[in-house]
Amino acid sequence: MVVVSFMPRGESSTLPTPLWPSRWSWENYYELLFRRQIEGAWWDYRIVPALLNSLGIAAISTILGLLLTVPAGYAYAKLRFRGRERLLQWLIASLVVPGQVAMLPLFLIFKELGLVNSYAGVILPGLAGIFAILFVRQATLAIPDEMIDAARIDGAGEARIFVSIVLPLLTPIVVTLALFMFLGSWNDFLWPLIVLADQHLYTLPVAVAAIAREHAADGELMMAAAVVTTMPVLLLFLALQRYYLTGLLGGSVKG
Repeated sequence: MVVVSFMPRGESSTLPTPLWPSRWSWENYYELLFRRQIEGAWWDYRIVPALLNSLGIAAISTILGLLLTVPAGYAYAKLRFRGRERLLQWLIASLVVPGQVAMLPLFLIFKELGLVNSYAGVILPGLAGIFAILFVRQATLAIPDEMIDAARIDGAGEARIFVSIVLPLLTPIVVTLALFMFLGSWNDFLWPLIVLADQHLYTLPVAVAAIAREHAADGELMMAAAVVTTMPVLLLFLALQRYYLTGLLGGSVKG
């Protein structure tokens, strides 16, 4: 993908297919990121607005999602309230329902609320993910009850226990969940395609698909678009790799 993105136009379509560029060219990235389009086109610059849209939406979705799902997972694991087990059963059962089934009723609800063709319409459906709640719950169950009970005996409230004791122990899990949420929002294609009508609001996957329709034969340009789409999340994964692996492999809490 990277090698083809640096090939001159049309070189990847020649036979036999070259494995290396005849000359390294930034033409495809310049065309994709900086060159203005013809009069009347819907992009001032091809993909930069969509890149910024995706960064903003993914960041907001991740932050708000963590604020909702991490406390919820802790509550399902360590707090006792009426109907907890029944609610948990409903959450687990709902995981078998494909997300596509809910898109039509969800779209109709958002239409009534005036959230269609808005960033809020893209962000809201994924904030309280069931997988995220169950993921945090399973990790929180590994925290000894004696540790939390001792804090309660010392007079700490539930908020203080959650912030001072639980969150530090769940740091690898929270970072792993944040990475999952960011990747899920960044790569989401179908729901933004449905809910966004104005092309200047498009996220990166939708914008790349639109460019692909116009330049289906330009393999080098499309590979450059794929590199631009992949590189931010790849760098994020590499930066958080230590926490990510700890969160996935950690099976117990030490203290």
